[in-house]
Amino acid sequence: MGVPQPAFYIFKCEQSSPPGMPKPSCLNPQTQDLFQHLSQTLMEKGIIGTVQPIRTACLNRCIAGPVMLVEPGHVMYAGLTKEKITEIIDRHIIGGEVVKEYVILKELWDAPITPAAMIKQMGR
Repeated sequence: MGVPQPAFYIFKCEQSSPPGMPKPSCLNPQTQDLFQHLSQTLMEKGIIGTVQPIRTACLNRCIAGPVMLVEPGHVMYAGLTKEKITEIIDRHIIGGEVVKEYVILKELWDAPITPAAMIKQMGR
């Protein structure tokens, strides 16, 4: 038997905008320890081997930050706090239930569009 692949990947935005930038930042002094909390909670629950936390750059949803994307499922969570992350791990990652009250607004995260459809939409 081989080494099993992770059941989940959690992409946590770690983008920090320089002072004076017009868009908000997912990483600031108040939120800088959220990734550490995510990783530590996964370790404490004994599931770090099957859930892979990944630091990522901008996920282009700055206005709703801090954000993280859970795959599979393409679920974007917004307005994160340590408490919300812990609840997402318990209810979604372990329990299998998307935590709808923390999911980003549909206006900011609608259905995906394929590259071919995007090209067609642009008239190319």
